[in-house]
Amino acid sequence: MVQMSRVARSALLAVASLAALTAPLAAPEAWAGPRIKDIADFEGVRENQLVGYGLVVGLAGTGDSLRNSPFTRQSLAAMLERLGVNAQNGNLNTRNVAAVMVTANLPAFAAQGSRIDVTVSALGDARSLAGGQLLVTPLMGADQQVYAVAQGPLAIGGFAASGQSGSSVTRGVPTAGRIASGALVERELHFDIAAQQELRLSLRNPDFTTAQRIAAAINASIGAEAARATNPGAVALHRPDGYAGDMVSLVGQIENLQVEVDSPARIVIDESSGIVVMGENVKVSTVAIAQGNLTISIQEDPFVSQPAPLSRGTTQVVPSSNIQVQEDQGGLVVVPGGVQLRQLVNGLNALGVTPRDMISILQALKAAGAIQAEIEVM
Repeated sequence: MVQMSRVARSALLAVASLAALTAPLAAPEAWAGPRIKDIADFEGVRENQLVGYGLVVGLAGTGDSLRNSPFTRQSLAAMLERLGVNAQNGNLNTRNVAAVMVTANLPAFAAQGSRIDVTVSALGDARSLAGGQLLVTPLMGADQQVYAVAQGPLAIGGFAASGQSGSSVTRGVPTAGRIASGALVERELHFDIAAQQELRLSLRNPDFTTAQRIAAAINASIGAEAARATNPGAVALHRPDGYAGDMVSLVGQIENLQVEVDSPARIVIDESSGIVVMGENVKVSTVAIAQGNLTISIQEDPFVSQPAPLSRGTTQVVPSSNIQVQEDQGGLVVVPGGVQLRQLVNGLNALGVTPRDMISILQALKAAGAIQAEIEVM
C-alpha cells in the first residue's frame, strides 16, 4: 500500500475519466521515423581529437604572471630564441603573453588545406584572453603526429574588469575563446571507403528491435540480403555481388531510409533539479492507492509577563506554543491497468502537482510494482 498526498489522490481520481476521454479520439497521424544516418554511425566515418600547446600574445596586461607561470617564461624564451632573439639572460617581465591549450576536432575525410575551428583555453593565471592573437601552434593526434596548424585572433564571449579598490566584474568565461576556421589541415586520414566490401553500422542507442528493423529496411530497399543485425548495437552491411555501385553509393542509398526506433520503457529522474523525462512506452498497472496525510503545525506566540507595581520582579518573555495535528481521512483509489503514464501525468499537471511531488509519486508507484518501466535516478 502506497501513501500519497491529497492532491495526488484527487489527480488519480481523474485518471480514469481522463483515460475514457482520450480513448475514443481519432488515431494520430502517421509519424515518420528518423533516418538511419540519425540513429547510427558508419564504421570509420568519425572525427578525431587534436590538441596542442601554444602562446597567445597581444594581451593588455591580462596575461600570465611570468613569476608564477614558469612554463610561460620558458615557452616565451624558446620562441624568441627560434626567431633569433637571445632572451635566456634577459629579465622577462610582461603580462601580455599567456600559455594556452588549443583543441580541435578533425572531421572525417578532411582534405589537406581545409580549415577547422579551434578552441583556446588559458593554462596559467591569465585574467583574460580578450584581444589576443594565437601564434602558430601545431595540433597533434593521439599518435603524436601533427595533423593541423592553428593561428589567428581569438573571439572571447566573456569579459572581466577590475578597479584599484579591488572591486571586479566578470561576465562569462574570459579565459577561453574560439577561432573560427583557425586551423589549417596539414595531413589527411586515408580511409578508402569506396573499396570496402563490408561496413558496420553502430547504433547510438543499442536495441534488438531497432537493429532488426534497420537490417530489414536496408534489405527491402536493395532487394538483397545485404544487411544483418549482429548484436543490439551493430548491423553488418555487405555489398551484394550484383550491386552496380561501390560502397559509397550503397551508403548514400540507405542512409536516408526511415526506421521506426524502439526503446525500453524508462523514466529518468533528476532529483536535484526536479526534472522528469519518460518514454512513451511506460505503462501503469492496476494498483490501489491509499491517501493518508498527517500534518503537524507548531506556532510560537511568546508574550511579555509584566510584574506588579512596586514589586521586585522583572519583565520576562514567556514562551507560548500552539500545536495542531491534522490527519486526512482517505480511502483506496483504484487506478485501472493499461493507463498510459502520460495520462497520469496530465492529470497531475492539471491539478498543479510540482515536479518534486511527481517524482515522489513515481517512485512510490515503482516501489509498489505499478509502473512497468525502469527508473534511473541521476
